[in-house]
Amino acid sequence: MSEPWKIVGTPQPGGILIICDHASNHVPQDVALGIDPALLEQHIAYDIGVAGVAQYLVELAGHAAFLAVHSRLVVDLNRYPGDASAVPASSDGHIIPGNDLSAEERQRRLDQYFHPYHHRLEHILGEARPRLILSVHSFTPRLETDPLAERPWEIGILYNDHATASSFAIAHLEGEGLIVGDQLPYSGKMLNATMNRHAEANDIPYVGVEIRQDLIADAAGQERFAAILDEMAQHVAERLASEGLS
Repeated sequence: MSEPWKIVGTPQPGGILIICDHASNHVPQDVALGIDPALLEQHIAYDIGVAGVAQYLVELAGHAAFLAVHSRLVVDLNRYPGDASAVPASSDGHIIPGNDLSAEERQRRLDQYFHPYHHRLEHILGEARPRLILSVHSFTPRLETDPLAERPWEIGILYNDHATASSFAIAHLEGEGLIVGDQLPYSGKMLNATMNRHAEANDIPYVGVEIRQDLIADAAGQERFAAILDEMAQHVAERLASEGLS
């Protein structure tokens, strides 16, 4: 059985670490979700484009990336294990029949795919504490459950209690002419589990990033946003250091 994570590049103390909780739409053979396979190509299964962005960030800038290797429909790693949505019963209006599990089956799923991911990330952060974490996600321009709601932002920045790095990121990205969502398309006050656990709890600066998926659906878009994120991350890290906050 393969691990539920992979590392691209080499994490370095004082470096920049990219984390992608929803990088893959892969479903392991021992999990039967009971859904139309076509749904695995949609946003409910993974964050479209983020694995490519992370790969370019490693290749172009020498950062390291920590990526999930299974679909968020198997387990949602950006949740707390006690949350019902950690093993989602539905997503954007689609029922996931194979996630109607007994308590024992649910615990087995978490033990196999959720906890090892977070334990490995804890180890990496302990061995090679970064100066900045980029938590990279993507969002759909339109939800099926709310098709009339516009989501025009090109990139969103999310945070919870630790907002300084995000404020630097927002100002920089807006200065580059991007349409930036401050706590949009949703708020990090409501959904920030991985960063709450691994960044805020350890006082590691981070920026939670949401890129609109149609902008990174191909290699050109992924390379473009990798360059944007690298420049932003370097700017944020330098601002934090200049103010004694890194």
